[in-house]
Amino acid sequence: MHEETVIIEETSAYELERGKPMPSLNHARIEMQLMKVLLALEDKYDILPELSLKLSTGDAVPDLCIYPKRVFDFENDQVKVTEPPLTTIEILSPKQILDDVVKKIRDIYLPAGVKSSWVVIPSLKTIHILTPDKQVRTYQTTGVFTDPATGIELNMEDVFK
Repeated sequence: MHEETVIIEETSAYELERGKPMPSLNHARIEMQLMKVLLALEDKYDILPELSLKLSTGDAVPDLCIYPKRVFDFENDQVKVTEPPLTTIEILSPKQILDDVVKKIRDIYLPAGVKSSWVVIPSLKTIHILTPDKQVRTYQTTGVFTDPATGIELNMEDVFK
């Protein structure tokens, strides 16, 4: 029983730090698939997982961030990055509430200068793109997904395999 209490306390601390529920197996798989697909664009973009952001509108830790290619200073690291990414990607976990994710996008990411935010729902094999103009684009299961803010195109089959 004591070991179970420790695990619950660790999970709660982890969730509090990230501001969202612990990821699941499908969440991890989708994050890996997105990284594989997006790394093909690494000559133009930096794809950064689990980056702590301290934006003018609040703090958050997206599953993935897409930045224009940048130069890294390994002697002077940043624990919390204040420059908004071009795109944030949130992968819904089984116990995560969609409205909470959308609120974070609308209240923190987009007002801080993020150009697009993706919400990936593994159980429905969908990706929703939210942009500052309040447009929502939905892509399902198959076909080509296009981010209007960056021009990034992905094959939906490559994400959900």
